[in-house]
Amino acid sequence: MLFQRLKPYKSKHSTHPMLKLIPILIFLCAFNIHATTYFVSTLGNDANVGSEVQPWATIQHAANTLIAGDSVLVKAGIYNERVIVQNSGNAGNFIVFSNYQTDLVIIDGNGISWGGTWNGLFDVSNKNYIEINGFNIKNANYGAIWAENSNFITIRNNHTYNSFSCGIGVWNCNNVTVSNNEVELACNDGEQECISIASSNNCTVFQNNIHHNGAGTNGGEGIDIKQGSYNVNVYQNEVHHLNNRVGIYADAWDQHTYNISIYQNKIHHCSETGLAIASENGGLIENVSVYNNLIYLNKYGGIELGDWSDIGFPGIKPINQIKIINNTCYKNGMYDNGWGFGIEINNPNATNITIRNNICSRNSAQIAIQQIDSIAIVDHNLIQGDNSATGALNGTNSVLGDPLFVDTINFDFHIQMNSPAIDYGTALDAPSIDFDDVARPKGAGYDIGAFEYSIASINKVESVASALNVFPNPITNIFSVEYVSSKGQSYTIELINIIGNSMLKITTIHEQLTSINRENLSPGLYIVRIIEVGQVVADKKVLLK
Repeated sequence: MLFQRLKPYKSKHSTHPMLKLIPILIFLCAFNIHATTYFVSTLGNDANVGSEVQPWATIQHAANTLIAGDSVLVKAGIYNERVIVQNSGNAGNFIVFSNYQTDLVIIDGNGISWGGTWNGLFDVSNKNYIEINGFNIKNANYGAIWAENSNFITIRNNHTYNSFSCGIGVWNCNNVTVSNNEVELACNDGEQECISIASSNNCTVFQNNIHHNGAGTNGGEGIDIKQGSYNVNVYQNEVHHLNNRVGIYADAWDQHTYNISIYQNKIHHCSETGLAIASENGGLIENVSVYNNLIYLNKYGGIELGDWSDIGFPGIKPINQIKIINNTCYKNGMYDNGWGFGIEINNPNATNITIRNNICSRNSAQIAIQQIDSIAIVDHNLIQGDNSATGALNGTNSVLGDPLFVDTINFDFHIQMNSPAIDYGTALDAPSIDFDDVARPKGAGYDIGAFEYSIASINKVESVASALNVFPNPITNIFSVEYVSSKGQSYTIELINIIGNSMLKITTIHEQLTSINRENLSPGLYIVRIIEVGQVVADKKVLLK
């Protein structure tokens, strides 16, 4: 027992309020007594106390010891061990495994075979509130980092290299963040994907760099959201130079998979299709939004709704309610002797599909519906290049011509000031920001493609954005919007979700600080806008946890 319950202080002579607070403060301090930072070093000893001057020798000893609120800082060196997390944290008290400062910490599985085929070199199973930060994890007998049946897991700033299966695998988990990791030579040459999110809810995969997988004969897609996962955001990742596999994949397999947003990603030089959606074993996949992505120089298609299936599966493969909006697809099918469309529906069971505001430029062919039973709304796209192959179509209100990219040699797909893409998109389903987080629209209308063109004369939002502050950000429950009107008048605060829907509006009267309850708002990325005299004058991106 590390603390004692304290009796209230009583006095015949004093009832000073500070005296009443003393027991409470002591109790709170005692309650947090477990929050300890330990250290591990290759020069340490597991018989030590784990302090910086007397560090432990192994990360596993830390994993055996740490409890809620504790953290371990691992100093530079090579640790030839497998780490299995033994305890859980709790809300507000994560257990944190991290490298020390900027030290290069290598967890090397060379020579370690644990006999398992469904786990990781750094393994988090049946545990909650765990963070893994800043490790180089290589030579894994199966997965490099593995989380299963766990909740509130953060995996960030790691580099995985040469894992037989996943670089990062997430299975049957809730509330998982996978951010700013580099995943290299994953699935070498085992099953699953470089980053797998399977049967999991409320997951975020962002700002990861996934490249140069294994041979790709038995797995190896870049990022796969699959098999019953739902409420998943995949954004600002770069996936490139993959062998024989899709860059980003959403596959229901045999379970209902839904509410997936894939946006602001860069996918290129993959020896398959860049981004694909499928139901390989009959599970319904629906409510998938694909927007503001740059997809270029992949061997086959840019974006494909596929008809692939597990060997021998005879049933339908349902895909429903897919929105493909404001993407830029360039020269797909023109790399590594491939052939493919910029955007293609190749599944007869695909229903309620929208293809809108996309640039399809110089792909082998541009947009097609290959399966006659599929239906789609195709409008306001910009088409450049041959589009005469079987199933090809331009759709309605489309623009034919050169999008006038800034620099295709260096893969800069911003559009120039005289591009025909400017103002020729439609507001319907358009995202509220572009690939660069620039607010849409900037001119008289919405632009086509992943980038919204802006010039100083109409770029009014950025000129006064410094007057807007939103805190805390990320947002938990109640947040505050601070704005000082240069005009000294009332203004409207509007909260817009990432696909452009207005979620709430509050008009203030000369208030500089407004508190807002985010009740009934789902987690995700939002835009806070300030509107004065009917005009947007400032905006800021916020994240709701």
